[in-house]
Amino acid sequence: MLAAERQARILHEVQQRGAARVSQLARLLEVSEMTIRRDLDNLASQGRLDKVHGGATIAGGTKPSTDEPGFEAKWARQTAEKEAIAAAAAAMVRPGSAVGLSAGTTTWTLAHHLRTIPDLTVVTNSMRVAEVLHKAGGAAPNVVLTGGVRTPSDALVGPVAVSSLRLLHLDLVFLGVHGMDARAGYTTPNLLEADTDQALVAAGQRLVVLADHTKWGIIGISTIVPLDRADVVVADDGLDPDGRATMRELGVDLVLAPLTAGRTAGTADGVGNAS
Repeated sequence: MLAAERQARILHEVQQRGAARVSQLARLLEVSEMTIRRDLDNLASQGRLDKVHGGATIAGGTKPSTDEPGFEAKWARQTAEKEAIAAAAAAMVRPGSAVGLSAGTTTWTLAHHLRTIPDLTVVTNSMRVAEVLHKAGGAAPNVVLTGGVRTPSDALVGPVAVSSLRLLHLDLVFLGVHGMDARAGYTTPNLLEADTDQALVAAGQRLVVLADHTKWGIIGISTIVPLDRADVVVADDGLDPDGRATMRELGVDLVLAPLTAGRTAGTADGVGNAS
């Protein structure tokens, strides 16, 4: 297969799926991962895709407020940041707690860290999160999965999800967000997901928002809750100074996870080493 033909196939895969891993492309095209990486470098230099850790995503740019990338498109972005954030968040969970996890790639990363915490109950509207915890085996937390309609990011949303969450009382809720902004608060590009996330937040005694530094200044179409509704925000240490100042002015407890922790503390299954 000629390089031009191979690169056309790569571009097609990325555009169809939103993202693709180096290892997946190498198997599909029956070439080495080094060859795929060179092809990705070439395509990225042309602006036809964005090369990320372990793979590639659709070429970036300013996204509309209703743009909702699929799970595969999001998992490959800021993997070190997500791992660092997840490790810091997991330290907040005590054995015997009942916690809520919203859908998202950062909460999915957190789920890997929760698999061995004793006597834990996890409520989630994410099939991906539930799958991670289910595979933990005998020591796995008890999992309550809401029903609902599936979104492009694999969240279960809608009236069925909302009604089930309204019956629950949780010690701690971990919320992943599409964006956070001083005016708009924590937002999502999906209207139904905002309703479901609001119900999850209302079920918890404390709210912890998980958001890497790229989420600051991003606004989705629908606000979940205002910035000051969060008790804690766990971000990475790349967060913009304006974001840090805004959180502290609002009295939000800001935890900045150092990226070195995310790179050296070991990664969750499928996280951090995606190639």
